[in-house]
Amino acid sequence: MNSNSKPVRVLVAGLGNMGRSHALAYHSNPGFQIVGLVNRSAVDLPEALQNYPLSRTFKEALQEHKPDLVSINTYADTHAEYAIAAMDSGAHVFLEKPIATDVADARRVVTKARETGRKLVVGYILRHHPSWIKLIEEARALGGPYAFRLNLNQQSSGQTWETHKSLMETMSPLVDCGVHYVDVMCQITDAKPVKVHGIGLRLSDEVAPDMYNYGQFQVTFDDGSIGWYEAGWGPMMSETAFFVKDIITPAGSVSIIVEEDARSDDIDVHTKTSTLKIHYSDTASDGSFAQPDRLLSMHDEPDHQGLCDREQAFMLKAIASDMDLTRHMNDAVQSLRICLAADESIRTGSEIKLQDRG
Repeated sequence: MNSNSKPVRVLVAGLGNMGRSHALAYHSNPGFQIVGLVNRSAVDLPEALQNYPLSRTFKEALQEHKPDLVSINTYADTHAEYAIAAMDSGAHVFLEKPIATDVADARRVVTKARETGRKLVVGYILRHHPSWIKLIEEARALGGPYAFRLNLNQQSSGQTWETHKSLMETMSPLVDCGVHYVDVMCQITDAKPVKVHGIGLRLSDEVAPDMYNYGQFQVTFDDGSIGWYEAGWGPMMSETAFFVKDIITPAGSVSIIVEEDARSDDIDVHTKTSTLKIHYSDTASDGSFAQPDRLLSMHDEPDHQGLCDREQAFMLKAIASDMDLTRHMNDAVQSLRICLAADESIRTGSEIKLQDRG
């Protein structure tokens, strides 16, 4: 943004963990001006956000403030409705993942962005993480086909467990968290998903009877690559191997090594890489490995707030430079499509063949 440009006027809807972090990013970036905040219930805000107008109703706030940008960080069942309303009002949209709760709504959101010419950025935070960008680069350099081993389990209690139970009223952990890591798979393999199979289990009476709080799935791509993803929430979850990030190819592997004392309820751990380990499979004449493993330290990587700052800097750039976000939007739909197919597989007990669907 040049010095003569006016700040982008932004309305922030939803002030949970992600909403607060994004609001702080707008507050600290001179390219933005917060015109209002929306949260349906009373909320404790950091001092930096306490003087902004706070509304309880999204529709009224949208009409009153007429923002240039709407940042939607609410529960997923409102994402499509709020995003479409915002774009119809003339605003650009930053939309926390997942883009919607079903594929049809996700496509409606993308179609609306194309029809209105508004910028739509979906909150795939790992796309703005230098270490994850490096991981994808190293994996692609090894070449496919790929075997992806990815998970993120969270041993939650207290308020975190209450938040997880609220999230599970509309979406399983497999979908809510899985879209991030399926997006990484798709960026690395750059292939089309062919079929998905999932299994899941309800491990607590506090979870709704038609919901599961532990699940895993396998996805096959048309280049032969395969992926496994696992996610579970709750006080029963194990801290052992809760964070596995391995990408294996014929030429070797790329892995994330987390700190030994890392805990699954630390939100920064969900994005930190700490160290990347690159292993090469080629061997010498005596059968030993021809080259040693490479360890890349990532200790200077941004924290969670720093990543949110980067996401919103990207949002500002997308608006200012009229960035073509076609691939970004299509990828957001694709990752959701795979995760929802896994959810369907769990509920029906059948493998889902994605190539048979539009």
